[in-house]
Parts: sequence; structure tokens; C-alpha cells
Amino acid sequence: MAWNEPGNNGNGNDKDPWGGGRRGGGDQGPPDIDEVIKNLTRKFNQLFGGSGSSGSGSSGGAANSGGFSAGLIAGLIVVVAVIWAFMGFYIVDEAERGVVLRFGRVLDSQVQPGLHWNPPLVDEVNLVNVSELNAKTYENRAMLTTDENIIDIAVTVQYRIQDPVNYVIAVQDPQRSLDNAAESAIRHVVGGNFMDQILTTGRSAVAEDVEDRLQEYMDLYRTGILISQVNVVDAQPPDAVRPAFDDVIRAREDEQRAQNQAQQYSNQIIPEARGEAQQQIEQANAYREEVIARATGDASRFDQLLTEYKKAPEVTRQRLYIDALEAVMTASSKIMIDVEGGNNMLYVPLDKIIEQNGTSGSLIGRPGTTTQELRDLANQLAPYLPDVNNNRTVDSSRLPASGRGVR
Repeated sequence: MAWNEPGNNGNGNDKDPWGGGRRGGGDQGPPDIDEVIKNLTRKFNQLFGGSGSSGSGSSGGAANSGGFSAGLIAGLIVVVAVIWAFMGFYIVDEAERGVVLRFGRVLDSQVQPGLHWNPPLVDEVNLVNVSELNAKTYENRAMLTTDENIIDIAVTVQYRIQDPVNYVIAVQDPQRSLDNAAESAIRHVVGGNFMDQILTTGRSAVAEDVEDRLQEYMDLYRTGILISQVNVVDAQPPDAVRPAFDDVIRAREDEQRAQNQAQQYSNQIIPEARGEAQQQIEQANAYREEVIARATGDASRFDQLLTEYKKAPEVTRQRLYIDALEAVMTASSKIMIDVEGGNNMLYVPLDKIIEQNGTSGSLIGRPGTTTQELRDLANQLAPYLPDVNNNRTVDSSRLPASGRGVR
């Protein structure tokens, strides 16, 4: 019998140790612990489907213990199932693709962006970013070229993941495979080129060769990696011989600059020469047309004169003579005057007379001669000409020295 059951006290008061009165009376003491446990067990069994009645004795306690264990296990199973189902939800970003392995076997379709659910512990989901452009730089020291020179080179490889399935399952470590393949491709290409080509004008060719060879390796290994671009960041000779190579590079740059200057001069002088040649050709063509036109005009005028000469030979001959004299005398600055009554001929140097008197202007017969100039010239020649009415002779002492003489 428990210590707090009725009739346990010897004095017959049936009070509990806390001084309470008899059970069922108005004075209640602290709650009974066994009763509290039984009540909680009964409620928990009712909640999870157990029997709510409790028997007496040991058989009732065993039944209550069995119901309590079954209900607790059922509750735990429900909680675990909820957590397991919740863990199966995941989100795939726009730049990602999902590869699902169900008990190690790859499912046929890739998981597209969005919210998805797969059973945890059954399916393994691998998310792969297929849009990101990744880059790695490989610095290789002391690489041997085909001309047995040593060079230090740095190459940057840009790549992205093209096939997520191969990237996940075909190779155990795709990144390590990429590193090893890049090292091999760089050494192979550098070993097949000369040092001068790698240091100067052959960098782009080296980068293209490395890209092609590295992509072949990636396709052969089925890594699912696509090589986007390869750049040769730096290529230098060893430190011990770097000053000598710098001098060679500067000399090559000076040579290229001289060639560019020569090409620039050639581009400038050749068009000018072609223009001058074309100008001379055009001038020659114009002169040819002028000569032909003049000859054609002279021939036509001669034909017209011939026609007129046949009509009046004497008049035409006299006219031609006068025209010829006019043409000759117009171009001369000297005048010969035939003095009547003798064989004397007066020579009048108009150019000297004009220079002594300070007369400016055009001479007789030349274009631009005005009437006033002719009058002035006649007044200047009047003292030197003979007067037919007065039989005056020319005073040769008044003539310039170059105008004296008899012919």
C-alpha cells in the first residue's frame, strides 16, 4: 500500500503528509503523481487511437504501457514522414539545370528552372550552372620551345558547362581533368612553336591552337565542358636573358615603324605622281586639240583666200602683202621711214624715244593702245619727220644715237 493511501496512518486520521484532511473531504492537498501520470497516459492513448479504459492491477498497467508505446511510435512516424516530404522540395534557378540520380541511375530528363519535388534519400539532385562563364589562369614556368629555348607563359581559359549530365557522372572530378588537360595542351603547343613567334606576333595563333586542342581533350573525356576562349596573358623569357630579348623586341618595333613610315610616304607620293601624270596627259590632249583646231582654221582660211585670189589676184596679193607688213611691224619697236627724193631711209627707235621722254603705255599696233597715246607719239615724232610742203629736212643731231644712219 502506498504511503499516501487511506488508512495508511496509524492514528486513523487518514491525513496525507502535507496535513490535508481525509480524501474526498473539503480540504484538498497536493495532486497525486501516479494519478497525474495515468491521466496523461490515457489522454495520449485516446489521441493516437489507444483504448481509454484502464484496468486494475498489473494487467491494466501493462495494457496502458503498450498503448502508450504504440501511440508514441505512430506519432513519431507521422512527424518523420512530414519532415521527409518537406525535405524533398527544392528550387532550380534560371541559370541552372538539375541532374537527378535515382538509386545511382540517371533519369532521362533534366530538371528545368522552377520549384520541384523529389523523394529524399531516394533521388539525388545535382544542380549545375550552365550559363556562368568561368575563367582559370594557368601560369607555366620554364617551358621548352621547338628551338630549344625556355619561356614563361600565362594562359587564361574561359569555359562554361554545356552538358550537365556528362559533367556530373562521366568524370569524377571535371575541374581537375580540365587543369590537367590545359597543362598538357599548353605544353604541346608551346613545344611546337618558336620562341620569337610566342613572344611577338604568334600569340593569337598559340591561343587558338591551345583552345582547339583543349576542346578535343574535353570532348574525348566527355566532361561536358565547352571552351569559350583562350588568351595568352603574358609570355616572357627567363629573367636571366630578358634584357637581351627586350632589345630585340625594340629593334623589331623600330623596323616596323620605319616600314610604316615608308608605306605612308609611298601612299602620299604615288597619288601625287599619278595626278601630275594625268595633268600632263590632259595638257597634251588640250594642246593637240588646239593645234588641230588652229590648223583646221588656217586651212579653211587659206581655202577662202584661194577662192578670193582666183576672183581678183592683184587686189588679194596687195592685201596679203599689207597684212604681212602689218603683222611684222606690229611686233617691232622700231620704224623705218623712206624719205622721198633720195636713197636715205630714216630709222626711228620708238623704244628709246619712249624711254627718254618717260612715256608709258603700249606701242603702236599693240593691243590696248589709246588714241591719246597715238597723238602723243605723233607729236614726239613731228620734229624728226620731213616737211614736204616746206622741204624741211630731218635734223639728225636731234635723233638719238641709235637712230642716226643712212641706209
